[in-house]
Amino acid sequence: MSASVNGPAPQPPTLAEHTPIPELWICRIDAHPWPCADARLHLLAGFKGRTLALNLYLAPLFVEALNDLSAIDPGLGDPPAPRAIFDRFMGWIPVRRT
Repeated sequence: MSASVNGPAPQPPTLAEHTPIPELWICRIDAHPWPCADARLHLLAGFKGRTLALNLYLAPLFVEALNDLSAIDPGLGDPPAPRAIFDRFMGWIPVRRT
């Protein structure tokens, strides 16, 4: 990147910054449900078409999130439905059809 008059152009956050806050499963940067849109983009780029590897990476995180989010204190509201958690973690991954 070239430097501008005001200094170097800002760099986009990396996936390392778009990580979940444990037990809450929200993004550290934007507080959106994790994986947030930026995390998804970084994951897709990092796994470059290796959808099986991406599924294997996210599957244990999905299970952990399912356990954590289903144990949310009822005083804080209803926990998300298991299907919604699945869609959030796994449902957005492109499916390669043969």
